[in-house]
Amino acid sequence: MPNLGPMEWILILLVLILLFGAKKLPDTAKALGQSLRLFKKETSKMSDEDEAKATVRAEAETVAPPPAQIPPTTPSVEERLRALEEENRKLREAQQPVSSQNEPRSN
Repeated sequence: MPNLGPMEWILILLVLILLFGAKKLPDTAKALGQSLRLFKKETSKMSDEDEAKATVRAEAETVAPPPAQIPPTTPSVEERLRALEEENRKLREAQQPVSSQNEPRSN
């Protein structure tokens, strides 16, 4: 590939000015710069995520605590079911007086 000298650069700039106009060139250059920055940012973010995933996998494979030592932090299914039934009972009790007031009375 031949090297571009000053005359070739001037010719390229003149063609660009003729194609886009002198007023559009700064906006076009700004948009191109922003696009390049965004592209670089996203590609570096992708490589950082790949490295982080590899690190997490390696740590997970090397440091795995025995499952018997981990206490359950969430309530059991029976406890959650009892709590939901209690809440349901309270809501029904709260709604009964309201529904009886809305019924039409016959005199």
